[in-house]
Amino acid sequence: MNRGTVAIAVVQHQVMIIQIVQAASGHSHHRRDQWLDVYTYTPFGDHLFLASPVPQARIASSDLLTVFPFRTTTTDMIELPAQAYQEFLQLKAKHQKKQENLWHAWKAKLR
Repeated sequence: MNRGTVAIAVVQHQVMIIQIVQAASGHSHHRRDQWLDVYTYTPFGDHLFLASPVPQARIASSDLLTVFPFRTTTTDMIELPAQAYQEFLQLKAKHQKKQENLWHAWKAKLR
């Protein structure tokens, strides 16, 4: 994965759009890398994502959900194509449902 590659990942328990940052060594990141340096983006509107309040993060490569076949050079805003946006919405809904199920199971144990 090269600098500017756009993907979907779980960052701090939230599904977010991320953009790969150049590795500290100057080499491209690989899926087998344990950690990835990324810029993070939050939804702003239909297909549009703005840099999050904490725009840089280091995430585990296992937190990647999908990698898109396109790159961007901007770091303040990303607009996703329709298909990529639909994939984001589906993964976000799936993650939300999983979190809700965990919460309900935990509450049931307390009874």
